Amino acid sequence: MVKIIEQHLHLEFPLGHHLHCMIAQIPNRLRRNGHLYGLTDPEEKWRQVKGILDLVVAAEGNLKRLHFLMFPECSIPVAHFDEMLQIIEKGFLHNTVTMFGLEQIPLEVYRRMLVRFHADNAEALACVEHDLDSGDIEGMPVNWCAIVVKEATGKLRVFLEAKTHPFRGEEFLDKDHDLYRGRHFYLFRGEPACFNFMTLICLDYLYRDLYSSNIRQIIDHADRLFFTMRQSLDALFVIQCNPKPEHHSYREVLTGFYGEYLEDTPGVRETVTVFGNCSDETELEGTQCASQGCFGVSFVAISARHKLHKVQEAEFSSDDFGGAPVCRLRFGTGTRLYYFNLPLHHELDPRSSRIPLKVHSILTWNPEEGWHKLSGVAPLEFPHA
Repeated sequence: MVKIIEQHLHLEFPLGHHLHCMIAQIPNRLRRNGHLYGLTDPEEKWRQVKGILDLVVAAEGNLKRLHFLMFPECSIPVAHFDEMLQIIEKGFLHNTVTMFGLEQIPLEVYRRMLVRFHADNAEALACVEHDLDSGDIEGMPVNWCAIVVKEATGKLRVFLEAKTHPFRGEEFLDKDHDLYRGRHFYLFRGEPACFNFMTLICLDYLYRDLYSSNIRQIIDHADRLFFTMRQSLDALFVIQCNPKPEHHSYREVLTGFYGEYLEDTPGVRETVTVFGNCSDETELEGTQCASQGCFGVSFVAISARHKLHKVQEAEFSSDDFGGAPVCRLRFGTGTRLYYFNLPLHHELDPRSSRIPLKVHSILTWNPEEGWHKLSGVAPLEFPHA
């Protein structure tokens, strides 16, 4: 099983106030190049991503309160990795966390990346070097992501994770070309704000065997935080490029995550789970969609005790994910930017008629004009049922 590595971050999030998140639900156009998956349109994709980064740098209106920015897995061209880091370091506000997946690279290149950012990834590097010592696997493809944190002091920290479990398009008959299985997750502990969060790549959230599972490890670790320090896992971010965004496996894992009745799991009771998928314009070689709009449907899930009122709009809706013990804010399938606040448990007031889950804005992409707000979509707060 994977190793959970705790990392302490200097993040001065506002105390007693909710935080803000943006999901970039943008398309991925991926094709196989040898035994790696790469973007077919890296420069066009970078122009789209750069437009999002420019919006965050400009920080107009409520965007100056952005804390978490999510991109899908495999969505950032590797050639622009350094440029992206430079924009974040020079232009983003302090106390900002950016999570993004990059094009696949060989394991040896991934190891060099870990060496480059050794100060933040020493334990992860040790895991990879242990694997490299086991055989000739330097060319294995790595599906990886970066969690880039601009701390309260302005210091930039770069953490790297490799996907722990592949989808069928990433598995090969030739074992040497099979996807590398990542060996670690990071659990970030933001201080002094006392906000704990994790970032996973898609199937890392699901992976299980007969004896244990990744999600079980996360729950156990969060419970230990609660029982020893009275802290919990506040947010779990899952970035994905998934043609089955509402697969029954996600519902099953969410049901176990929020609805375990045979044991007490206070470490994840109030966790906000955010799934960020790519949009329905995605093209993934080797994967056929059974119907139109099989990508998309990014969503936010919280415990069913929050009791969200049922809402059905053109761009979003709320439901319980087919009877799961959750309240879910479900977005559409198009290419969009979704900007909303994270509903924190300490803000819930039983005397109030409102729950602090609010969609602040939705933006859409036009190749000629760039990103602009979607007309006719007003900010929305979800009241109690």
